[in-house]
Amino acid sequence: MRVLLLLMAIVMVAYTPTQAQFFKHLKHTIKHKVVHRADSLTGSAKDKSLDKLEGKDKNTAQQPNDTPGINTTTGNGKPGDQQQGILSYQNYDFVPGDTILFEDNFVDDQDGEFPSHWDLNSGQAVVNKVNDKPAFFLTQGNYCKVYPRMKTSSYLTDPFTIEFDYYPSSGASGPIVFLKYKNKAGDDQEGEVQFGNSGEVSTGYFSKDFNNTYPNENDDTYLNQWHHCAIIYKNNELKCYIDQYRILVVPSLDAIPISFGLGGIGNQTHPMIIANVRTAAGGNMNMIGKKFTQSKIVTHGITFDIDKADIKPESMGTLNMIAGVLKSNPDLKFEIDGHTDNTGEAAHNLTLSQQRADAVKAQLVQMGISASRLTTKGFGDTKPIDTNDTPEGKANNRRVEFVKM
Repeated sequence: MRVLLLLMAIVMVAYTPTQAQFFKHLKHTIKHKVVHRADSLTGSAKDKSLDKLEGKDKNTAQQPNDTPGINTTTGNGKPGDQQQGILSYQNYDFVPGDTILFEDNFVDDQDGEFPSHWDLNSGQAVVNKVNDKPAFFLTQGNYCKVYPRMKTSSYLTDPFTIEFDYYPSSGASGPIVFLKYKNKAGDDQEGEVQFGNSGEVSTGYFSKDFNNTYPNENDDTYLNQWHHCAIIYKNNELKCYIDQYRILVVPSLDAIPISFGLGGIGNQTHPMIIANVRTAAGGNMNMIGKKFTQSKIVTHGITFDIDKADIKPESMGTLNMIAGVLKSNPDLKFEIDGHTDNTGEAAHNLTLSQQRADAVKAQLVQMGISASRLTTKGFGDTKPIDTNDTPEGKANNRRVEFVKM
């Protein structure tokens, strides 16, 4: 004990302010060299470096899914049974718009490069991999801001929806949706809807600011897994969702959004990561409880894993709406038609579209709809409703239609 006390005294005497400054400078130098090394890398080499800097080497990282975007097995990206994930969304009421204005899953972009369908306003950002799947990494800036390449500067409608997936990690910034809008005087301004890394959602730079938090979660359980974010604007009201939860409602935003961008505080070691970005015109089709008179319902809210027939949990908003229509109209019968874009072979697309239509029928039956009221048919890519030359055109062609029989 005496020896230990003597050693401690020697260390305390020896550790002079000059030495303290030396160690502080050494720490700063090492950190600078690590960041400089990450800055000098590109492509997959940079991707591997980012994984290792966070202690998440690709060979050992715990990544939740095999496609860019939220894990289809559960509502919040945790490993588990697919049906369990869908059940967690059983009260989900978000229905995306029926005309896709912009969509990007980054599969056509080169690793390590800036994606072709975006403009960079400030900071730095590249496409990199999460578990060998592409995502958008915002790697530098306070704020880094990126905006979709659109033909006009004012393209958001009333109503509109915005969706994206994001992957929060310790030390990273949560994503911000920048909404350009007209104030009451007709002047251009920009407000923010921020999704924090603990599941909080807040608004800023509007006439009124609000915030609320993801229920029953904390940093440890919320981080390091994909989450699905959604926004709907309709008649001056703004609703924000994370996974199956409606987190925030702003009854009167007092703003008319005309365009959007994404961003946040990015850096090399803790990039902000997003994927599967989509905005659409329309949204929240309120048909439940009404007499159904239309010949068909065209939906883009029932989505699947890439090249698979597994229904994503966030599809439950649209499925709940369809189930409500059927329950409100007991004599109604639907043919469920599956449609794909023209990616891949026509024969494969035909089979895939049939499998997806069958999966939708099975889910509706699981929700209490009699199988005798539903038939299915897959059309593959034979009946496009938009061009197949753009990502949003392909997205509009990927759809599920409910045709009245």
